[in-house]
Amino acid sequence: MEKLTLVKVGGKIVEEEETLRNLLRDFSAIEGYKVLVHGGGRLATRLAERLGIESHLVNGRRITDAETLKVVTMVYGGLVNKTIVAGLQANGVNAVGLTGADMNWMRSEKRPVREIDYGYAGDVKEVNAGALVLLLQQNIVPVLAPLTHDKKGHLLNTNADTIACEAAKALAHYFDVTLMFCFEKKGVLRDENDDESVIPLIDRAAFREYTEKGIIQGGMIPKLENAFQAIEAGVQQVVITEAGAIHTGGGTVVR
Repeated sequence: MEKLTLVKVGGKIVEEEETLRNLLRDFSAIEGYKVLVHGGGRLATRLAERLGIESHLVNGRRITDAETLKVVTMVYGGLVNKTIVAGLQANGVNAVGLTGADMNWMRSEKRPVREIDYGYAGDVKEVNAGALVLLLQQNIVPVLAPLTHDKKGHLLNTNADTIACEAAKALAHYFDVTLMFCFEKKGVLRDENDDESVIPLIDRAAFREYTEKGIIQGGMIPKLENAFQAIEAGVQQVVITEAGAIHTGGGTVVR
């Protein structure tokens, strides 16, 4: 199979002009097929605040009421997505920005209310990888916003890590996929206060050990759980690293 690199980049990186410019330069230099998935949560929170809309997060997941959904649609599907697309065009990459509703590439259902009502949050139910493959075969690079739809006319806020993993799993039927999570740290750290304490390799056994000891905690737990699910579904490699290390290796390899 031909290789495909799917890069998921965190909100902080895409929201700052210099880090975004560097990321787009490095991403543009990736050879072969590629896909970019982005966040934008901090910017959504700031805009909501300016509009007088209070943001609520539980375990890092946003409670998306009707007004918040309007904000995240504007930020994720509009400002952030189109800024990235324009930046890639400036780097010679013919990109197109998509929500899950575009080409019906990702369908989800509103998350059922259990202990917490997450509002208009989407749980992925169907991925139409063929739509992305059609674009890739035309040398068009998909830029995926963290929004899906329910095919009943409603957009749903969907976690960007989940978007990346579900896309990678579906594309693994067509390509040899490497999934890269890029954020502001050099990888998964043994000591969150020591940026050099990168754990180079994590498997399931090590993950359980590090979680039990509290070395891995918070938002890194669902990120790694997503990574293991991707590996089990046929993704060749998952790498967690800083945005500037796309080409230099390093970071944490999950297998």
